[in-house]
Order: sequence, then structure tokens, then C-alpha cells
Amino acid sequence: MSSETGHTGRNEKTVTSRTMDVVVALIFMGFSALVMSDSWRVGASWAADGPEAGYFPFYVGLIMFIASTVTLVQNLVTRHPDLTNFVDRTQFVSVMQVLVPTTAYVGLIFLLGIYLASALFIAFFMWWLGKYSLAKIIPVAVGVPLALFVMFEVWFLVPLPKGPLETALGY
Repeated sequence: MSSETGHTGRNEKTVTSRTMDVVVALIFMGFSALVMSDSWRVGASWAADGPEAGYFPFYVGLIMFIASTVTLVQNLVTRHPDLTNFVDRTQFVSVMQVLVPTTAYVGLIFLLGIYLASALFIAFFMWWLGKYSLAKIIPVAVGVPLALFVMFEVWFLVPLPKGPLETALGY
């Protein structure tokens, strides 16, 4: 924006801390209700031989629900709400620079397997945010997934999600 108004891109309002507190409280209340509901379904009481499978998760969900409700009510009825900026645009862009590629990485795991997706993810971040040369990117982007493959698949015998490359190599 213009310097006449005294506003810069860094100080522009995005969303208030109060709004985020309310949204997060509602999300946690919904999650808590889901936990309590499912715990009740599998049994959340005390049986003759001890607690049923859903006993402890039910009460953890109940505690989360109560705490979230308190947070929600505090934010809705306070006389002095926290109207400060939750995040400025610069911070938001920084978070998105990590969140969007990470979300794509998770999606690629299902298509390409964890090892190839990890190689692409590491290479992308080293190139895009780290500004490294290919001479540094290639060994790290290949070496880290290769080391993880040996460690998990060969030494520990723990299978991780594989894609077409691993299938073609017989794994």
C-alpha cells in the first residue's frame, strides 16, 4: 500500500487472534465430540473386569471438549478481545512456502512412494529456498532417501509406502 496511509504489506490485517482462537476452539470441540462419540460406541464405561476400550479416550475427549468450550466462551464474552493481527502477510507467505510443498509431498507419497517423493521434496526445497547448486542438491536428494531405504527396508525390515520405481526394482 502507499506510504501516505502509513500501512505496509507487513502490517496489513489478515485475521485477528480472537478469530483464530474461536476457530481452533470449534475445531477441537468437533474433534473431541467425535472422539467421545466413537469411544461411547466401543464402550466408555467401567465393566466388571475394568475399563472398557473407550473409557480413557472418552474422558480425554471430554476434557478437551471442556477446555475448548472455556476457550470459546472466554473469547466470545470478553470485554477486551484480542484483536491483534494473528499473522501478518509476510509470515503467512513464509508458512505457505512450506505448507503447500509439504502437502504436495504427502500426495506424491501415494503416487510415487516415499523414497522418490522424498528425493523430489528434498531437491525442490534445496533448490527453491536454499538456492543450492545441483552439485549439492543431487547427492543429498538421492543419498538421504537411499539411506532411509537401506535402514528401513533392509536393516529393520519395516516396509514403507513404495511406488512404481521400487516395484520395478523388485521391492
